[in-house]
Amino acid sequence: MLCAATGALARDRTIVVAPDGSGDVRTVQEAFAAVPDNSPERTVILVKPGVYDGQKILHKEKKNVTLQGEAAATTILTWHANTNEEQPPGTDLRHKGTALVVLADDFRADRLTFRNTSGDHGQALALRIDGDRAVVTNSRLLGWQDTVMLNNGRHYFRDTYIEGRVDFIYGSATAVFDRCEIKSKNGGYVTAASTPAERKHGFVFIDSTLTSDPAPWVDPAGKIDAKAPTPLAFLGRPWRPHGAVAFINTTMGAHIRPKGWHNWGKPDNERTARYVEYNSRGEGADPGKRVAWSRQLSEAEARQYTVANILGGSDGWRPL
Repeated sequence: MLCAATGALARDRTIVVAPDGSGDVRTVQEAFAAVPDNSPERTVILVKPGVYDGQKILHKEKKNVTLQGEAAATTILTWHANTNEEQPPGTDLRHKGTALVVLADDFRADRLTFRNTSGDHGQALALRIDGDRAVVTNSRLLGWQDTVMLNNGRHYFRDTYIEGRVDFIYGSATAVFDRCEIKSKNGGYVTAASTPAERKHGFVFIDSTLTSDPAPWVDPAGKIDAKAPTPLAFLGRPWRPHGAVAFINTTMGAHIRPKGWHNWGKPDNERTARYVEYNSRGEGADPGKRVAWSRQLSEAEARQYTVANILGGSDGWRPL
């Protein structure tokens, strides 16, 4: 019966997930399993409102998948473990502490919340992307440390809210964050790029807004003491020496430290990290006080920071 049902779902190219049994399957992972391998056609997974707990993995052969919610506030993919904790039964230990792992190319997500509720006591990812050409729109990514890892490829985020404290947008990928809200919780570091030296762009924020919430995490179990409130945040620090981050026409709140950038305690990183800004606005925008090893772009240079130039690549990819 399961094989027959799976075959039918694959032919339809649309799979409905509903926790009450009113759809084709009850879980997101079941829907992933029903996607045909290496299909050139897109499979749309419609996720009905609900809270979908558990680790989810979209394997490499499950290409061209759209995960579509009805509203980010009511369609939530969640997980509760970090990398330091004992993992629940069934966890893929290669991706422990991660709510959703995307290994496939050409993934899209819209109107969804991805979250990890473990809290501020270790790496706890809401989303990890290892494929190429992912697009995330109208969604929310919620966590504290390492909220989203963009490990490879090129990716586009638009009209999406991302929150965290320590290195909560990190990895070696090239990614554009277009009209996104990026919220720092209790200070920390917004980015930790590990961009390879040969890759021109790492993380690029365009027409986005940096906001803050200084309140520290409170352990609901009362076993871990809360950190002291630390309202100020760095724009980033280089996880690897050539980390690249750009902020273009971005509004920055007063929580951004005047120096802007941190060298991760390694002065040699100051010679190689590629940190640039253009037309930063708001109380956190203070180009005269930025570290000397960051750079303010000229108008002509900033004009080159377009989605097409950053993400196009040899295949001419256009995210939208």
